[in-house]
Amino acid sequence: MPVKLKPVIWLGDTLRELTSFPARVQDEVGYALFLAQRGDKHVAAKPLKGLGSGVLEVVSDHRGDTFRAVYTVRVVDRVFVLHVFQKKSKRDSATPQPDIDLIKRRLKQAIAVSEGRD
Repeated sequence: MPVKLKPVIWLGDTLRELTSFPARVQDEVGYALFLAQRGDKHVAAKPLKGLGSGVLEVVSDHRGDTFRAVYTVRVVDRVFVLHVFQKKSKRDSATPQPDIDLIKRRLKQAIAVSEGRD
């Protein structure tokens, strides 16, 4: 019996941002999202610290650049892509605070949409 895939919901400019990334990065993020749709987890998907369970980040390095995609599987019936960005700072691996703030806002939006409060 085929597995039913959860739909992917792209918040804000996440899809446009992802399509601007190198093809290899797009493939890796796309595969991670496909696995999330099936209820599985990509080996590179790690919990994003400080946001609770169900918020995952995929980090993809390509030619010295670091690309990140953050999504949530906290909502049972959908996968929400919260943020997709290229990390600019080479000195620190932590996610910059403006990006964390955006992820938190979009997580609240995803929960509101899933509860029909959008």
